[in-house]
Amino acid sequence: MIGIINYGSGNIQAILNIYKKLNIHAFVANTSEEITKAEKLILPGVGAFDETMEKLVSSGLIESLNKQVLEKKVPVLGICVGMQVMAKKSDEGEREGLGWFDAEVKKLEPKNKDGEAVLLPHMGWNSVRQMKNNSLFNYIDPERGFYFLHSYHFVCSKEGDVLAKTNYGNTVTSAVSQDKIFGTQFHPEKSHINGIQIFKNFSEL
Repeated sequence: MIGIINYGSGNIQAILNIYKKLNIHAFVANTSEEITKAEKLILPGVGAFDETMEKLVSSGLIESLNKQVLEKKVPVLGICVGMQVMAKKSDEGEREGLGWFDAEVKKLEPKNKDGEAVLLPHMGWNSVRQMKNNSLFNYIDPERGFYFLHSYHFVCSKEGDVLAKTNYGNTVTSAVSQDKIFGTQFHPEKSHINGIQIFKNFSEL
């Protein structure tokens, strides 16, 4: 069973609809007790870093999340800001993140290496380049890519945590993985066939 964490952020219904079409059981996890029943967890997210962390704190779910992810090693997938809050901190706000990765979230550079302006936010479809083998990316078309919408990006201290990169004026991290913790900067729930495949792959990890 896949538990989609409901703390007031993210495209929960869109993810539920995809799993329904795939005939894979997924449910909305509203409480700590429901989180403990999930075999895998999805942490969605839309919006700003501090606002997202405030919602997580207010939900009272962080202790249960940490226990399931860090102690019991339950696989988890963070999406967009749901991935960014897995870092230690963000330039976007002042709150501490979950700290599951040795990473920080930085604002996207407004210019590329040639000094040309880069439009922010990074919005729309973009290709990805896989940096290491991982079954989360099985059967993905990297050129078709995924749908992005963000102005901040995930900067890992350990290059080995980077699962995929994307070029948007400069090279940015588009997916991360460490043990059973995964994150995507893009929105798989908005990425059609590639996004559906990501959710299917995650269910099979």
